[in-house]
Amino acid sequence: MGMINLLKADIRILFTRTSAKMRKDYADALRALDIYVGQDHLLWQLWNGDGATQTELCDRMGCEPPTLTNMVKKLEAYGLLTRKKDVLDARVTRVFLTEEGRTIKGPLDEIWEKHQERMLKGISKEDQLTLKRLLQQIDTNLSE
Repeated sequence: MGMINLLKADIRILFTRTSAKMRKDYADALRALDIYVGQDHLLWQLWNGDGATQTELCDRMGCEPPTLTNMVKKLEAYGLLTRKKDVLDARVTRVFLTEEGRTIKGPLDEIWEKHQERMLKGISKEDQLTLKRLLQQIDTNLSE
């Protein structure tokens, strides 16, 4: 195997390993709030646009409708959000945060901040900008 192929293999292995560690670490932190990875993203979407339709949320989150429906049902059971029929079109269901769903934003922001600080510890701002640019390019490559 040539040097370039070894480098690519090393990068892939590091991505896989760091992704797994990152997800586990984050999932452990979210457990304190009794929510799971993915559910935080749905809450974030509603904090940035409460009353979205489930179709809008699927588009924003890049997930399949059954996945979103399951998340909505679970977060509704937790008392963090509620579903209501659209006032103009009863065929459309909109998703809204409850008061508890709005209140959990502060603790979740703290978890996000601590998790990000841990991941980026010892990495200069310049390198963080480079990392962001590279990850955006990888995301673009995988979207093609």
